Parts: sequence; C-alpha cells; structure tokens
Amino acid sequence: MTSRYRRRLAAAAALASLIATAACAPSGAGGSADADATSLSLVGFAVPKAGNNAAQAAFAETDEGAGVSWKESYGASGDQSRAVASGLDADYVHFSVTPDVTRLVDAGLVDESWDDGPNKGIVTDSVVVLAVREGNPKNIQGWDDLARDDIGIVTPNPGSSGAARWNILGAWLHIVGQGGSQEEAEAFLADVLENVQAFPGSGRDATQAFQSGTGDVLISYENEAILARQNGEPIEYVVPEDTLLIENPAAVLTDADPKAEAFLDFVLAPEGQTEYVNKGFRPLRSVDGVEVGEVEGAMDPQDPFPDVATLFTIDDDLGGWDEVNSTFFDESEGIITRLQTAAGLNS
Repeated sequence: MTSRYRRRLAAAAALASLIATAACAPSGAGGSADADATSLSLVGFAVPKAGNNAAQAAFAETDEGAGVSWKESYGASGDQSRAVASGLDADYVHFSVTPDVTRLVDAGLVDESWDDGPNKGIVTDSVVVLAVREGNPKNIQGWDDLARDDIGIVTPNPGSSGAARWNILGAWLHIVGQGGSQEEAEAFLADVLENVQAFPGSGRDATQAFQSGTGDVLISYENEAILARQNGEPIEYVVPEDTLLIENPAAVLTDADPKAEAFLDFVLAPEGQTEYVNKGFRPLRSVDGVEVGEVEGAMDPQDPFPDVATLFTIDDDLGGWDEVNSTFFDESEGIITRLQTAAGLNS
C-alpha cells in the first residue's frame, strides 16, 4: 500500500467521522433548531420597553413565537421613526404617535393598510397623568396646579418626543375642552411652560430626570408612573378629572419576516394585552376578553385604571394628527412651537 493511498484512506475516514458526528449533534448545537430560529428587530420609543419585553416572553411560549429572538433599539419616538426612514433595520416598530408610523408609509417601508383593522393601528393605550413626590407635598390635584408659581415641572420636548405631544395637548384640552378660548389656552400653556425645569428628549429621560430629584411634578403616561412604582420609586400620581387618551401605534415593515406579523397578532389578542396591562397599560377597547386583575404599582392595585370623567381623544377633540401637527407643532407657525420659543425651551 503506497503512502499516497494510505493518506486518502485516512482522509476518507476523517470525513466519515465528521459526517457521523454532525448527524448525531443535538439540535441546539447547530442542528434543525438553529434553522428554525428567527431574529426580529424591534425599533420603538422608550416607554413601552417593559411591556414589549413581557409580551415577547409570552409570545416565545407559543408555537408561532418559538425560536424568535429580538434585537431592540429604543429612544425618543420621533428620532426612532426618522432613523428607520433613514435606514435603521426594523421588522416591527412601536411608536408614541401615529405620524411616526405614517412617515414610514410615505417612505414605502410600511403598507398603507397598516391601520385598517378595528384597533386602527394602535397596540397600547394609556392616559396623561401627573406624577408627584411621595405624599404629594405640593398638593397637586389637577392641571390648574401646574400654573402655580411654586411648581417645578418636568416634561419631555415635543420636538423629539411623542410623549411630550400627548402631555402638552392634555394641558391644552383642559382649557378648550371645557369651553375656554384659544387665547385662554395659550395663556395657560405659557404659564405652564414657564414652570418647566427639565425638558429632556424622551419620555423615559423625563422620568429619569424626575426620579433624580428635578421638579415637583412630571407630566407623564399612567403606565410610566405605574412602572416606576413597580421598580420601587417613591412617587405617586394623579389622574386628572379631564385628560387625554394616549394611543400608541405599531406596525410591521413590508419586508419583515412573517414572524413579525405573528407577534403583532399576538399583542392584539387578550393574552398579549394582558402582558401590557400588567406593566400599567390600559387594555385596548377594541380587544375583548382582557381580564384586568390586580396591577402592582397602581395607586389602587385593585382598581388600577379608574374611569376618567372627561377623556379627550386626538381624533374626536382635535381633528386628528394631521390637523394637530399643522396647528400645534409646525416648525415655524405651530402654537406649541411658538410658546416653547417664548419660554426659552427651544426644540
């Protein structure tokens, strides 16, 4: 037997051994399970991260969600939307306000039918509340207190944050929604903005500024206040007698993996909504069968989502987001933009 022939036999034996080893390998070590694994990219605004993570974990326990892993990017809603439009990879987006999704429709990244369902593209609901220090030492009971001379306010910047737009519109509707004039609403907002001590770029950054000791009151989402209390923060919150319904949209991008659509279906089902409820979000009115039990962190865990005497909405009371953005947030002529500039709070 020649040396060359012996080398060929050795090589063949090694190859046969390698094939046999691979065939016997467990699926988690490079077998079929890896082939079934799916990685999805979620891009969103910072506030619902805890709810999203809880929903992702529950989704992973379903047949559709088995093997799905996530890459995540969180930040201010407007900034995140612009990043996706500019090329940031995303399969699923969860933003604060509808225009941040329609920007992606205009860019050809999300289908025009994204909001055709009974939920109108919305996946999480909340309301605007006033978070205060433990014991409410300044006795803040509602919107009117925000114009007092002894109050320091934390709220995010509407130029980058969708959360900020909900906040400031809640204050506006407190006046005009009760029959006040535009002039009276502008005067009230001017007083409120004069009291702003911190104007961060996102709702989450605003919460962190308040937790660090800045200000007497944080204008915020109800779910954000509940989550802070779940995490042991010594704060309380007040649900005003009149406030604004917060409706956060989500969408699947046109070139996304089908598992992203399956996740959207899951969060719009009772099982998915329950995960958000447990993190402080109000259940969607378009989803039947969501059981609301005790919610840790709520001011009254047994009655976590009290009825609001006057609950305003963007569509019914302000004409929809196109009208809102033109009237309030236009970069040169918007009412809020003008009032921010006058208060020295530049976008």
